[in-house]
Amino acid sequence: MPDIYNIKRGLDIPVNGNAPLSVKKMAGGPAAVCPGDFKGLVPRLLVKEGDRVLAGSPVVSDKNHPELLLTAPSSGTVSDIVRGERRKLLAIVIEPDGLDGKAEFPKRDPSSLNDSLVREALLESGLWPFLVQRPYGTIADPSVTPKAIFISMFSTAPLAADTEFTLGPDLIYIQAAVTALGKTAPVHLSVKSEDSAFAGIKGACIHVFKGKHPAGNVGVQISHVSPICKGDIVWTVSPEGLAAIGKLLLEGRYDIQRKVAVCGPAAEHPAYVEALPGASLTQIAGLSGSAAEGLRIVSGDLLSGTSHQAATGRLGFFHNQVTVLKEGTRKELLGWMRPLRLNQFSADRTYFSWCLGKGRRYDMDTNLHGGPRAFVMPDSYYSKVLPMDIYPVYLVKACLAGDIDKMEKFGIYEVLPEDLALCEFIDPSKNCIQDIVAKGIDLMLKEMT
Repeated sequence: MPDIYNIKRGLDIPVNGNAPLSVKKMAGGPAAVCPGDFKGLVPRLLVKEGDRVLAGSPVVSDKNHPELLLTAPSSGTVSDIVRGERRKLLAIVIEPDGLDGKAEFPKRDPSSLNDSLVREALLESGLWPFLVQRPYGTIADPSVTPKAIFISMFSTAPLAADTEFTLGPDLIYIQAAVTALGKTAPVHLSVKSEDSAFAGIKGACIHVFKGKHPAGNVGVQISHVSPICKGDIVWTVSPEGLAAIGKLLLEGRYDIQRKVAVCGPAAEHPAYVEALPGASLTQIAGLSGSAAEGLRIVSGDLLSGTSHQAATGRLGFFHNQVTVLKEGTRKELLGWMRPLRLNQFSADRTYFSWCLGKGRRYDMDTNLHGGPRAFVMPDSYYSKVLPMDIYPVYLVKACLAGDIDKMEKFGIYEVLPEDLALCEFIDPSKNCIQDIVAKGIDLMLKEMT
């Protein structure tokens, strides 16, 4: 029987725009490899403009670990090398050739592999970056053996993609990937119910997590099953990464295409589309009938996704969701004196909209309804939406102060910014809590590694 965890603390945000379980076709367009998606990677460019590449052929390596590769998502021609300030490498854009050419890799029986063969297969194919190492959320170090590998097979984020729908047909590949990864470390796999299609996966310790968001966050699951202490190393893998690893092992092909939920209150016709990581966000969002003007198109969910400029934004390597929101530019005269607000949601029931029933959903936008102010709320206020055994206010203030000893004391090893996204959402002080924690993690990486 699987272990069952009932998460009491958290918050489900009632936002409109859920995508129905249907798939729209998307015309092939340029995709890109974006080194910025991978924390800890120091990129070395391996191609130049005009080079032809196959899906799965290397385009970037890591200067610190040359065996760690980023590979092309599709076959085609390198049409553009995008650089930012100080010539920072931002993207390698690949114009598809329509031939669907793929680099060839050997087929492997997952049950017959050992740890070194699994690592070799993932490194040479460019699928190794799907392995994320905690603490700090960097690409997993190929020379390290983790104490465990954690996988969350569902998401509770607002308007999250339904993993049962997107990956249910890939169950055989997911099983193959779990079998192979089990050669490296014990695998813990979390599902949302005992009836989940993924609850029967063999070779993993199955956990059932029930409750509000962030019950689906792998960081929350790790904190309940096996908390990370100083010196511990844990790896995590996304469900899409599992499917890609299974296809590599069983069929010898590099395939990272995925079903992406196009959702949000400003998406006119929410739906799922099949897209590659690095695809244009405006192209994806356009399939929902949403033009880019006056909108914010987010790669990921509305709490912890990445917001881009409309012209240059691309689907993140780890994302299976694109959220479309209206820019909240409208100002309210004496808004603080208008508590009625029947069309706005308040986690604290500040507005009377809560009287209209729990099932109501709201057309939320990006308006913060105020600016930054003193950070004075008690720790218990944020703990009601954070089901982890840490002190969020003390941790955030330690990050602000750059105090490494206190950051260690208050739980920096256990969290990534996404784990405190709800704290940021309910924060009346309008602090960018995720950015603060991210800067704290960057300081830890600089000083402790």
